[in-house]
Amino acid sequence: MPHRKHARRLLLAVMTAAINWAQGRPENVLVVINDQSAFSKSIGDYYVTKRGIPANNVCRIRVTENEEIDRTTFDRQIAEPVGLCLRQRRLTETVLYIATTAGVPLRVAGAGGQDGDVAAVDSELALLYFDLKTGKPHQTKGALPNPLFAKRNVAFGHPQFPIYLVARLAAYDLAGARALVDRSLAARNTGKFVVDMADESDSEGNDWLRNAAIRLPADRVIFDTAPKVLYKQTNVIGYASWGSNDKNRRERHVDFRWLPGTIATEYGSTNARTFTRPPKTWSISDWSVTSRMKWFAGSPQTLTADYLDEGASAATGHVAEPYLAFTPRPDLLLPAYYSGRNLAESFYLSIPALSWQNVVIGDPLMSLGPPGK
Repeated sequence: MPHRKHARRLLLAVMTAAINWAQGRPENVLVVINDQSAFSKSIGDYYVTKRGIPANNVCRIRVTENEEIDRTTFDRQIAEPVGLCLRQRRLTETVLYIATTAGVPLRVAGAGGQDGDVAAVDSELALLYFDLKTGKPHQTKGALPNPLFAKRNVAFGHPQFPIYLVARLAAYDLAGARALVDRSLAARNTGKFVVDMADESDSEGNDWLRNAAIRLPADRVIFDTAPKVLYKQTNVIGYASWGSNDKNRRERHVDFRWLPGTIATEYGSTNARTFTRPPKTWSISDWSVTSRMKWFAGSPQTLTADYLDEGASAATGHVAEPYLAFTPRPDLLLPAYYSGRNLAESFYLSIPALSWQNVVIGDPLMSLGPPGK
């Protein structure tokens, strides 16, 4: 009965947009800059100036630029000095968001698997508030529940939610990272959310994509259930798909025209494995042994940074295999962002677990503002 489906869309859209969310202020952001990295210093300083971040909220650390570090290096050269910045400057409570920068290590090395301890640096930093308040480090084996997950109608703050929301200012190069910041400041609540299912099956991932489309206004969604992959869409403000896990995806780039403020998410297993730019001739392939020579940075899958390079303003990815259950939920992410919640809150309420593989790329304060504004 089409009229009932349409009514449900409208009702859910109204419910989603009913709360006028606080967007966070510059004094709520701690910017982490690695003084060992020229990239980190340049993009960190650029963001601080553009967003008006107080000087007291800039935390400078000294650590290798390598994308992967061991657990001891993370503890001693990242978590410890960042925690010191927060405590000594009396920012533990007022800081809600942490903006890491390109040049800060990306991944903590460790064992894979559901009980493993490999993790994104940013996902570990998200639990720093908990560590500071309890006086002991969190468990590092396996995924830990995210207390903000699925809290769609609750304002984020301390101490109710004992975490920091960590987003990274990164791209393939400094020009790309600066463009990401500039686009975040120009974000407006306009354009289309593109939701691309791999097929019409009732798989769990497809259900989340389907529900994402239902929870958005019908006139703001391009929803595709056919096996074909959507390419060359225009006027895009949000995107969710299976990425290269869609067996019909053959192209590295979707070639969209992205609006300032666009966010992108996909069920990619290793899409944030690196922020090193691949050769122009590189493209996605598959996991077969015969395709191994075509892989880049150990994987045939799509890269989060490619969406940013095309013009998206934010995206999420994974530094190692997250398993589908721990990928961002588009049915939570897209409606939250449409409703006016900022980037950090929209992504983190859609991510089920912390101390895990997830990394969010973008300005944590970026927001479209309420619908119709």
